Amino acid sequence: MGITVRTLQYYDRENLLKPSAVSEGGRRLYTDKDMIKLHQILSLKSLGFSLEDIRGRLISLDTPEDVANALAGQAADIEKQIRVLSETLADIKALREEVLQMQTVDFKRYAAIITNLQMKNEQYHLIKYLDDKTLEHCSSALDRESAAEIIETYKRLSRQAVEYQTLGVEPSSEKGIRFAEEFWNMIEKFTGGDMSLLPKLMEVETLAHTEKMQQNQTTANQFIGSSLEAYFKKLGIDPFGMNSDKGEKK
Repeated sequence: MGITVRTLQYYDRENLLKPSAVSEGGRRLYTDKDMIKLHQILSLKSLGFSLEDIRGRLISLDTPEDVANALAGQAADIEKQIRVLSETLADIKALREEVLQMQTVDFKRYAAIITNLQMKNEQYHLIKYLDDKTLEHCSSALDRESAAEIIETYKRLSRQAVEYQTLGVEPSSEKGIRFAEEFWNMIEKFTGGDMSLLPKLMEVETLAHTEKMQQNQTTANQFIGSSLEAYFKKLGIDPFGMNSDKGEKK
């Protein structure tokens, strides 16, 4: 099985794999069944399970069904590990692409990208465009749970915006206004009420149109922009600092 005598002695002491018998000279004697159990132990160990975890996963191997169930469990553990490794590999490749595009060493930004990749935030590539103030806000003001909630809300509202735009829902309609209100509440939650972050977020959104911007997101943005405009007009506010007469930033 490719392991040392010392390892077998250790497994014996830990009550993980005891020999079926001991010779008169004190040698541990193992059967073919013991070898199957040892194979289980070594396989689970290679997957990163602790000995305590392995002890709880070992089952009796007295019938063909027992053996089949043990192998099925082992196969499930391996498949899970493959999925995790595949996701990790994809994240590493995505981060590598971002690093090459940034052309600078910034581990704080790398960490933020990895965190967003793990949270399945499809807009992770926009992090490299954030200024230090906005990045610091994202890192300090938003914990993982609240950030994940905002990301899920953004995904849901983006899908809804595509649906409304496709169906021809008027942005100034009751549906459009309700949508804009929820979208704006999400923005306020993200910024923590700091409207000075908005110009940079708008700049990043503009950059998104030149990189990895899918047609669905473009369609979503069309409805989002129009519904927000109608919403702000109804409230009589100008959160983006635009001069209504000249159409220019103040």
